[in-house]
Amino acid sequence: MSPLRIVHTESSCGWGGQELRIISESQGLIERGHDVSLAAPAESRIYAEARKRGIPSRPLPIARKGVRGLLALRRLLAAGPPDVVNTHSSTDTWLAALALATLAGAPPLVRTRHISAPIPRNAGSRWLYGSATAHVVTTGERLREQVIGETGLDGARVSSIPTGVDLARFAAGDRAAARERLGLPRDAFTVGIVATLRSWKGHRYLVDAVARAGAKRGWLLVMVGDGPGAANLRAQVASLGIEPRVRMPGNQDDVVPWLQALDAFALPSYANEGVPQALMQAMACGVPVVSTPVGAIGELVRDGDTGLLVPPDDSAALAIAIGRILDHPDEAARLAARGRALVERDYQWSAIGRRYLALCADIQRTRRAA
Repeated sequence: MSPLRIVHTESSCGWGGQELRIISESQGLIERGHDVSLAAPAESRIYAEARKRGIPSRPLPIARKGVRGLLALRRLLAAGPPDVVNTHSSTDTWLAALALATLAGAPPLVRTRHISAPIPRNAGSRWLYGSATAHVVTTGERLREQVIGETGLDGARVSSIPTGVDLARFAAGDRAAARERLGLPRDAFTVGIVATLRSWKGHRYLVDAVARAGAKRGWLLVMVGDGPGAANLRAQVASLGIEPRVRMPGNQDDVVPWLQALDAFALPSYANEGVPQALMQAMACGVPVVSTPVGAIGELVRDGDTGLLVPPDDSAALAIAIGRILDHPDEAARLAARGRALVERDYQWSAIGRRYLALCADIQRTRRAA
């Protein structure tokens, strides 16, 4: 395949799985010889991370919709048109779509939807998805079905390409050694979550579950990440009197040892999920997982096979499922093995990267032939 020139845009100033996917995908494609760059707000975390990791990046005022950001993006795309423009959030998608609509011979726009938030059913969205966008990529098949249902797009214009995982990096390790390195108790049953501290990730239900069942059983809860919900979670932990059994180490550049230190991984999300990277990474590390059938999570976590599923917003059910992993080590080992096998088969970055590149090349050929 000939090298492709791809420009990613991201208006979000937050930091989570969406931004991590853009970074890791860009690095992987650059290593394969493709020309990949990022346009993002100068104040955003993703812009700083991209520069730190050697990804060519342009600071643009696109954190909010406005003429200034529109003109800046138009100048960038007119100066050296890429083969594909890949947008990721609502604001940068609108700005890119409008900028490209004013350019002769504009490159195709690919819109990646990372979460299951509903698409507005209005004239603007019909134009954006029906006319301005060449193709929509979702991070799970359930999200693909949702996009088709809410926009009326032909299924051939919507593809599910989940985030890939680097199995050389995310692998089972020595649990005792990981705990010693991180300063965690050696013998405590440790349940953890790696996720931005946002409400819909369901951290508060996990805290309740640990307070409900873990008090008598000595569970340790590790919540890796940071975000707008941090203060509320700390207050909840304090109010329940479980501070000695909770660790909140904030964001970590390397989450692998934190995953390797766990007996169980829980992600009790109640909204806005695709196929979460953290679940995939935990499974790759051989950790049994508990989650909810939200978004496309069920494609990864198959109840009783590759993990356990519980209803969202249900601390009691979550506590029971986590306790099941503790009380049935043979079942926990089977769930972990099946989870790792699924990730190896369907979610390796090498295969996912090839799918994305093939899609971009096909879109480019179709546009040139039109």
